[in-house]
Amino acid sequence: MIPRYSRPAMTKIWEPENRFRIWFEIEAHATDALADLGVVPKSAAEALWAWWATNPAIDVAAIDAIEAVTKHDVIAFLTWVAEQVGDEARFMHQGMTSSDVLDTCLAVQLTQATDLLLADMDALLATIKTRAMEHKFTPTIGRSHGIHAEPVTFGLKLAQAYAEFARGRERLVAARAEIATCAISGAVGTFANIDPKVEAHVAAKLGLSVEPVSTQVIPRDRHAMFFAILGVIASSIERLAIEIRHLQRTEVLEAEEYFSPGQKGSSAMPHKRNPILTENLTGLARMVRSAVTPAMENVALWHERDISHSSVERYIGPDATITLDFALSRLTGVVEKLLVYPVRMQKNLDRMGGLVHSQRVLLALTQAGISREDSYAIVQRNAMKVWESDGALSLLELLKADADVAAKMSAAEIEDRFNLDYHFKHVDTIFDRVFG
Repeated sequence: MIPRYSRPAMTKIWEPENRFRIWFEIEAHATDALADLGVVPKSAAEALWAWWATNPAIDVAAIDAIEAVTKHDVIAFLTWVAEQVGDEARFMHQGMTSSDVLDTCLAVQLTQATDLLLADMDALLATIKTRAMEHKFTPTIGRSHGIHAEPVTFGLKLAQAYAEFARGRERLVAARAEIATCAISGAVGTFANIDPKVEAHVAAKLGLSVEPVSTQVIPRDRHAMFFAILGVIASSIERLAIEIRHLQRTEVLEAEEYFSPGQKGSSAMPHKRNPILTENLTGLARMVRSAVTPAMENVALWHERDISHSSVERYIGPDATITLDFALSRLTGVVEKLLVYPVRMQKNLDRMGGLVHSQRVLLALTQAGISREDSYAIVQRNAMKVWESDGALSLLELLKADADVAAKMSAAEIEDRFNLDYHFKHVDTIFDRVFG
């Protein structure tokens, strides 16, 4: 992560102090449960919580200094806590292994991060909905292969984005449930030296579910699914960002990013207004997706445990969530301030001489008794004249003058097939499906 693409609330989740506080809570809750089971004295748990109640500062530097000697982060943390609490701290970590702390902590951090991402998505969805309603019936050209196809509305473009991000949110909720698991099962996951009731107690206190079978680590298929869903959401961000980038091209210019007073587009060319935010979002999406393959590769660990996944997750946990948090917020701002140009949209709709209505004429001719193949040929021969004239000719006028068309359709019937509003008769139905 780098500060340029980070927001404080998400960054704080991954700071050492938060990690160590979660570690302490795991250890202290486990000690509570062990005391209830009579494995350790109640005074041990009371001593831990009494020290914690003083709201102590976590001395990250001191813990790091101990780790420099022990070469083991959990032992370094336990040693530092023992120095603060005193003799009663010896009862911490009874029957536990390092993965019990590390994996359960990662589950807490990922759920904390997911809660922020869900709030980000709620904000984005609300913004997209507002703009979709604003442009529900704003006509624009639909494109397939980048080529003019048939009319749509700009509101429909945004409704599609809304539906996609709504699906992404549902997946993220499911990912949160799947990743929010606790493992306090001891070495190789057999509970030989710790009662499963301890795991259940810690899970309940931390808002997690218990891992049914954890070997010595929580199975990494859960994490692979989590990061895969982050990657899908990032791809949805890129899809909308690319749409905006295309619409901002000079030859199109149907919409563009807000250009603030004093903003500069180019160090060389004063006229430039570049889509820098959406280009940035394309790049950020690539970075989020870059976490997916390593997460998949982490699934295949040796036997009951190895730590080949550990270094990977120290990167991708913070980087993917921090980057996605920033990207969702940035996209929300882009959509909220997006400059939309309906006049230009209409101009682009009209620039190819009515070619966008060709299908309606084709269907009308088939209904009038001409075979589909012949109907296609009649419309296409006229359409190609318009295409080759770069829109200077009118498809409507050419069709009126075509003897084969005139034999089957009156001028009024042909003109009726060029009614733009015809294409929008089911917009309300689509919006009802999307927004309810």
